[in-house]
Amino acid sequence: MSNESPAGKRDEPMVLKPLGVIASPYRTMNDAPFQGRFSKDESVIEVYDEFAHALKDVETSDYLIVLYWAHLANREVLQTVTPWGPEVRGVFACRSPSRPNPLQFCVVELLERDGKRLKVRGLDAVDGSYLLDIKPYSSRIDSIPDVRIGWFEDSGEKPVGL
Repeated sequence: MSNESPAGKRDEPMVLKPLGVIASPYRTMNDAPFQGRFSKDESVIEVYDEFAHALKDVETSDYLIVLYWAHLANREVLQTVTPWGPEVRGVFACRSPSRPNPLQFCVVELLERDGKRLKVRGLDAVDGSYLLDIKPYSSRIDSIPDVRIGWFEDSGEKPVGL
């Protein structure tokens, strides 16, 4: 078996570095909101010393995109039921934290920066999750109006349990 990609280039091993750790009020995946945007809870992102200089000017952003590793997620899950109904969906068609690579994405409100610590609102990460990246959120760049997820809009459902 070759480790050549379809494009003919050698595949390099993929290595992710944790850049920090997240302190949140959620101890388990069941404690976390199904979308951080629906939460008013605050969390603290602590960036490791070696990456602290990367925070320069981050406080000029109102919102941030936070990428983190869902360390408690089940990496064997390929299909799941969403909070929006009883139908089984493929994890690539939904936002389940349990998936082969539990890389998570959340847009958070930046409340304050204190050195290498960022206080944020709306993060759905479980306490102890590793920070993988931070990017400024821009509504001009990152927002695409009127997009759809067919099964989501077509269902007309409200999330189960709300």
